Amino acid sequence: MLKLSIKLIVLCTFFIFQAKISSSQTKGNIVVQKVEHIINPIGIDVQHPRLSWLWNDSREGVFQTAYQVYVGEDSLSVLKDEGQQWSTGKVASDANLVKYAGGELKPFKKYYWRVDLWDQSGKIVKGDVASFEMGMMNQENWQGAWISDDSGVEVKPAAYFRKQFNPSKKIKTARAYIAVGGLYELYLNGKKVGNHRLDPAYTRFDRRNLYVSYDVTEQLQQGDNAIGVLLGNGWYNHQSTAVWFFDKAPWRARPTFCLDLKITYEDGTTETIITDKSWKTNLSPIIFNSIYTAEHYDARLEQPGWDTPGFDGSKWKDVVLRAAPSQHIVSQVMHPIRNVKRIEAKSMQKLNDTTYVFDLGRNIAGVSELKVKGKEGTVVRLKHGERLYDNGHVDISNIDQHYRPTDDKDPFQTDILILNGKGENTFMPKFNYKGFQYVEVTSSEPVTLKQESLIGYFMHSDVPVIGKIQASNPLINKIWEATNSSYLSNLFGYPTDCPQREKNGWTGDAHIAIETGLYSFDGITIYEKWLADHRDEQQPNGVLPSIIPTGGWGYEWGNGPDWTSTIALIPWNVYLFYGDSTLLLDSYASIKKYVNHIDALYPSGLTTWGLGDWVPVKSKSPVELTSSIYYYADVQILSKTAKLFGNQQDYDKYTALASKIKNAINQKYLNKETGIYGTGLQTELSMPLFWGVVPNELIGKVAKNLADRVSTDNFHLDVGLLGTKSILNALSENGYADMAYKIAAQEDYPSWGWWIKNGATTLYENWNIESASDISMNHIMFGEIGAWLYKGLGGIKPDPEKPGFKNVLIEPHFVPGLDSFEASHIGPYGEIKTAWKRKGKKVVLNLTIPANSTATLLLPSQTPKEIVAGTHVIEWE
Repeated sequence: MLKLSIKLIVLCTFFIFQAKISSSQTKGNIVVQKVEHIINPIGIDVQHPRLSWLWNDSREGVFQTAYQVYVGEDSLSVLKDEGQQWSTGKVASDANLVKYAGGELKPFKKYYWRVDLWDQSGKIVKGDVASFEMGMMNQENWQGAWISDDSGVEVKPAAYFRKQFNPSKKIKTARAYIAVGGLYELYLNGKKVGNHRLDPAYTRFDRRNLYVSYDVTEQLQQGDNAIGVLLGNGWYNHQSTAVWFFDKAPWRARPTFCLDLKITYEDGTTETIITDKSWKTNLSPIIFNSIYTAEHYDARLEQPGWDTPGFDGSKWKDVVLRAAPSQHIVSQVMHPIRNVKRIEAKSMQKLNDTTYVFDLGRNIAGVSELKVKGKEGTVVRLKHGERLYDNGHVDISNIDQHYRPTDDKDPFQTDILILNGKGENTFMPKFNYKGFQYVEVTSSEPVTLKQESLIGYFMHSDVPVIGKIQASNPLINKIWEATNSSYLSNLFGYPTDCPQREKNGWTGDAHIAIETGLYSFDGITIYEKWLADHRDEQQPNGVLPSIIPTGGWGYEWGNGPDWTSTIALIPWNVYLFYGDSTLLLDSYASIKKYVNHIDALYPSGLTTWGLGDWVPVKSKSPVELTSSIYYYADVQILSKTAKLFGNQQDYDKYTALASKIKNAINQKYLNKETGIYGTGLQTELSMPLFWGVVPNELIGKVAKNLADRVSTDNFHLDVGLLGTKSILNALSENGYADMAYKIAAQEDYPSWGWWIKNGATTLYENWNIESASDISMNHIMFGEIGAWLYKGLGGIKPDPEKPGFKNVLIEPHFVPGLDSFEASHIGPYGEIKTAWKRKGKKVVLNLTIPANSTATLLLPSQTPKEIVAGTHVIEWE
């Protein structure tokens, strides 16, 4: 019986946000103001940027009734309620995201803005001043030329570039804008600019290039200055050979770049230092670099001071002019890749005088950093892997199977360092990352290493943490942590499958893990970039490749609707989580082309195009069933999107098509008498339930059959990739959350817990850890469990009718086997939290709903109840 004693708990402090955004806290309880989903960005290219805010107010039932946005060219006027550039006036609305609609925004101009809110009692809440700064905005605004050295694609060493200059007056501000084919590091006066890694992000380089903007005011000096640029190959000049033919990409060329350094002087005049023929170039100590395999560095070739004023570059060569890789160069406005976490070695084993093996204690994506002394010319090799042989050496046989080397000069995941004999050498690769837990260091001459000689850096797109799970069962916590580690290990400006043997943007892996990512991390900027990659890669007939971006591989294998449904599923989920329809609108035409192509190929409504339930435990469901269900999901999204944007003709057309597909699936695969799909496998039953294919009157019967099947399978998984997405959700959404939890909490094969019990700190590619193939030990494709913990146990879900968690659907499940469970997610309106704990025969639920939002609470055997913003305590027994 439900005892609704809902009590307001007065909070005396603000919500505690992650360190990533704590510095953005402002007065007046408006704690986060963003432009294009970034705090105080520079280099914005869009003429109508999105402005959004989050209002922190713990009062019960508080909501916004109006807002007023001010935008101006100086902070003081905006603070004084003046918006010379744009003032919305007082707008009666509870919206917390608007598109700028003021005067024309000028390239390179910095603007200031803030927002005032009114609550339901008419009280005004004044925000602090935030800023955003425009970038190039137009191709014609670039002044620099594209330059490179005169080497060809076969040349191995990376190139240095430098230019010395002397600002003529006292500097007020300075901005650097750099676009690159390949990868780069930018230096000013001997210091690296910024803390990004692997910029710019991977795109279809012959169709779209990204540039990055920096505030370099503090790094310039009066008098002589020097700019240095180091170029790496990345995916642009891929020299390593593998089954995906990266080396045959149509854009492949020697790395090139264009740079504008815009200086504004105190007197208001400007000067731009540009790339042109006055720059000089030379080869660097990086004698080989591959984003896919490793990096080789010869410390004997170092040129100290190459990026500082006064360096003698008389022996350096002239640069050559190059054509731009594409005519579409846009700003990279997203959370960058960084060395996010420093990881000290957990142990070191000395195998002999020239061989040491370091264990980081966890599997990561990233790089290692080695400090070592030795004789000049000593060759040190750092072999990175996920497991060890019985003799203690590093074993990479599970992750090098797709590599097709032409010789022995580019060993897989093995950095090579040649010492210069001048004291301690420190080496960390600049243009590569790997997937590993162990590093085997071997040297051509004996060297002395200690445990602290090597450290690891966990690298990934540095997306803010916005979610948390805490369960009374430690195994659940470890599974959630392993899921997050695999998700982040596969986020490098685009979502990948694994960080070692592939680094490919596999579409199937990404859409399976989309909710897992969005619950725990603020990843919208990454997905908006990646869907632009989709649009770049889509063929005129609508076909998408199975890996995105691609140099050509993937258009003819693996790209059926069960994989490339990313074109619909990613934008739809971003819309649900953020309440921002921009990505959905940008993708609308692409979704239509994709759906229309499938409709033309498969007029019956059933499609056999796809890979099916990839890497199953033992049972394989029909590809026609699973692919047709994803086809149905895509058409459903297209229909809903047409309605959202007021396109009645498309809404009618695709609603009818969705009905046709659904009927075709049920006619062929559903036995209406028994409520069994196909032969009654877990995937065959759970997918129709999860994706809404089952007729309403048969949902209970099909769900009961699924529960019986799970019981027959002894509460263990018998699914592959696609079934993993649906199995837990189909159970918990249809009255069998206890069974879903039993599956999730299993500790023997096959289960997530089996991996953890066998030492996993990330998710694996195969349920069978002894498998001879498909056994990457850092894969995200089975990662839906991370999202299910928020949904199935914490009960936090977005409401499609009021997306962005404007209204939160709360349906927690108090499953046997757990004494307590907490889930929290910081959505666009603030922190949503459910925390339940058993207290005798009762369950006490603490529920937090942020200001300006509501919730619909559904507890077992109860009617839905509307909940206002605030913190509430609910008892259930």
